[in-house]
Amino acid sequence: MSNSKTNQMEVPEAKAAMDRFKTEVASEIGVNLKEGYNGDLTSKEAGSIGGEMVRRMVKSYEQNLK
Repeated sequence: MSNSKTNQMEVPEAKAAMDRFKTEVASEIGVNLKEGYNGDLTSKEAGSIGGEMVRRMVKSYEQNLK
């Protein structure tokens, strides 16, 4: 893979939706996100947001398989 970033969206239009999803999840689990840079989050906080996002996406996918 030459000159490719691993954190780029496959569908660039999905970025806004994923940002809203991340903000919603963070709010629901009690992590305060700011607009822009959130480098002051602990690894635990950032991981809990990402982990919960993945859990919800997997659950949604599994429900759509039924």
